[in-house]
Order: sequence, then structure tokens, then C-alpha cells
Amino acid sequence: MDPLLLGRKVARRGGRVAQGFLRFLMRGKTAELAVGVVIGAAIGGFITSLVSDVVTPILGFFFGATTPFKDQILYLGHDELKWGDFLNSLLSFLIVCAVVYFFIIIPMNAATTNAFFKDPDDPALRKCPECQSDIPITAKRCMYCTQAVPPEDVPL
Repeated sequence: MDPLLLGRKVARRGGRVAQGFLRFLMRGKTAELAVGVVIGAAIGGFITSLVSDVVTPILGFFFGATTPFKDQILYLGHDELKWGDFLNSLLSFLIVCAVVYFFIIIPMNAATTNAFFKDPDDPALRKCPECQSDIPITAKRCMYCTQAVPPEDVPL
């Protein structure tokens, strides 16, 4: 096979692959995910620093610790139980979860349960004046409470 022809085929195929890869990267979800991961890592680093440099030293002060909290170790025979480091990680995890819940989940739930997203009323139904059930607009009697319902002008 001609090496020049092979080179052209590879370049053509490589161009299609590169174009497909660019289309993949330019989709909205990929960029949003990348931004979310970067921001999440930054928040995680900030919270970890906050816990290990501010929160646990305050806890250590109140409990009379003489060594840094992350270096608190309980010796079990020849094994070490690093409970101070574990407590730092646990507090960091709980604070990150609280931040995500209060600053992302609650506002998103409030935004998506807005009346703007409510389904529109069905034009073929109306409310029964007696029991407030949905009944057909042409009904003369409620099918739930059997109350006679005055006719309503039906648009043609």
C-alpha cells in the first residue's frame, strides 16, 4: 500500500475523531460537570483546611489537648488508632454535605417546585362547587358527591 495514501486515510480518520471529540467537549453537560468537579474540589480543600486548622484546634483547646488534634493517637498494643485524623475527616465530610444540602439542594428544590413548573389545568375539566373534585366540563351531576351541577358554557 502506498504510504502517502495511508497517511491521508489516517489524517482523515483522525480529523473525524478530533471533530467528534470537540463536539463531545462542547456539549453543555460536559462543561458543567467539569466546572462542578473543580468547584467541588476547591470547596473540599477549603472545608478540610477549615476543620483541621480552625475547628479541631478549638475542640482540642476545650478538651485540653497538648498535641495537634490530627496527631491524636490511641495505641492498641502495637497498632495505632488515629482518631484525631479520623475526626477531622468526618467533620470535613459532614460540613461539605451540609454546604451541598443548604446551598445547592434546597435552592434547586425551591426553584423546581415553583408554580412556574406546575402543570396547566386541563381545559376539559372543572371543579365541582360542592366537593371541589375535578369533573368533566359537560357534566350535569358530580360523579363523586352526586350533587347536581349547573351547566357551564362550553366554548365551541
